[in-house]
Amino acid sequence: MVCSTLNNGVGPGVRAAGILGVVILLAVAASAPGALYEVGENAAYTSVGAVPWESLSAGDEVRIHWRATPYREKWLIAAQGTAADPIVVRGVPGPNGALPVIEGNGATTRKQLDFWSESRGVIKVGGSSHPPNVMPQHIVIEGLEIRSARPPYTFTDDTGASASYPNNAAGIYVEKGEHITVRGCVLHDCGNGLFVASSDANTSRDILIEHCHIYDNGNVGSIYEHNTYTAAIGIVYQFNRFGPLRAGAGGNSLKDRSAGLVVRYNWLEGGNRQFDLVDAEDSSQIENHSSYRETFVYGNVVIESEETGNRQILHYGGDSGVIGQYRKGRLYFHHNTVVSTRSSGMTLLRLSTNDETCDARNNVLWVTSGGSAFAFLDSTGVLDIRHNLLKPGWIAASSGLTGTLNDDGTSVETSGAAFVDFVARDYRLAADSSGVDAATGLAAAALPTHAVDWQYVKHRAMGARPAAGPPDIGAFEHLAGDYDGDGAVTVDDALWSVCATGPGGTVAAGACALLDFDADGRVDLRDYARFQGELASAGG
Repeated sequence: MVCSTLNNGVGPGVRAAGILGVVILLAVAASAPGALYEVGENAAYTSVGAVPWESLSAGDEVRIHWRATPYREKWLIAAQGTAADPIVVRGVPGPNGALPVIEGNGATTRKQLDFWSESRGVIKVGGSSHPPNVMPQHIVIEGLEIRSARPPYTFTDDTGASASYPNNAAGIYVEKGEHITVRGCVLHDCGNGLFVASSDANTSRDILIEHCHIYDNGNVGSIYEHNTYTAAIGIVYQFNRFGPLRAGAGGNSLKDRSAGLVVRYNWLEGGNRQFDLVDAEDSSQIENHSSYRETFVYGNVVIESEETGNRQILHYGGDSGVIGQYRKGRLYFHHNTVVSTRSSGMTLLRLSTNDETCDARNNVLWVTSGGSAFAFLDSTGVLDIRHNLLKPGWIAASSGLTGTLNDDGTSVETSGAAFVDFVARDYRLAADSSGVDAATGLAAAALPTHAVDWQYVKHRAMGARPAAGPPDIGAFEHLAGDYDGDGAVTVDDALWSVCATGPGGTVAAGACALLDFDADGRVDLRDYARFQGELASAGG
């Protein structure tokens, strides 16, 4: 059975599992009472278009096997699975974990399908004449590399005619859907990597995006296309890697208009803003939903580089100009690690009006330029800060404060954050960081559902956040001996041949310092003995 992980915690995931491991686990665990369609060079179906997509039903599974050349095909999923028996479209990896490639440029469409908005996606979910126009439910798309849906690329539609992709074409376009999971996919070279739509008539619900790599999307000179653009009731992003947009594109990394949005344990870099969380302009059902006024963003690693367009990290509120439908709620922003290397620094938040509020606690907020290059707010909004780690000299607002900043005085100000290895982008805190054991408890509204139980593992993997004394500030918990950063001391951390210094040496900066248990500046036999003890206590 493919288990939903949307509501409470992460669910039955595997600690520090690579994405191939996640896919294999789910393939073994899934029940499959329906039909199985094998697609590949030596399979029963040699093309994706040969699969009877118009006839899928609960429990059916389509397995698309890797091959050396891309599948230049596109299709529709408009069917209903169940919670116990979802409809699964799964890529089967090839050598070294290479995913099957679905190429939008030059793709053909199965002629037995009849659906509108064909140009909007390589894979489209929902909206058709044949099969019947039902609300798609319990659909899983996983383990595929989907690319090349944008101008000037073209495709052949279900009538056999040549057609062009518009600017807003997507790798995966969900016109409508409920209980939709996108897992372990690579989405790039599209207008939007992923687009989830909603309307008053058809509101998408319960969307999960996890373990995906989404990058190189957008259109040159346009601000309207993004790595992801979503609107739904109930949506979770977790364990994804968001990379820079296409060079010259002006869109955002993650743009959302949802109710019940949760963004946790992701790696985000690039985009005009990393987060653009604005109003539900197309669905009053979203706007009027009880979860529209609460948004949770936590456990993420966020990187702002010199190349990024806007110095603001997160925009919360609205952008339609219809101020009455803005979110006007509370953003909970906790245990994130935000790093800026741009010379002009960064502004953490743009809260659209003074009716938008934010609770920001336990975050690492680091700029490589002077402390005064960091501002909490652009101008408006109500912000409560506590127990964050940042440089002294920060300012309240980059454009002049017209809102309110409430500072309880508990943040840790230091000239050096003491990361494990800043150059190697290992943003875990070192043992001597003043952020270790310096976090506070979470807001009552965040508990228990949004406790920080996991942490991101490079890349697109997950590790249980260790319970190692009082909590640390930031996205990671310091754990001596955890060389690979998966949140546990295991045999995989035993890199003594790399890190050992001998009695007269000095441990190198970086992850090797995590093996210096006694903090004497060396990695030697005393540390090895301590490591063995930690390993034994962990059951390794």
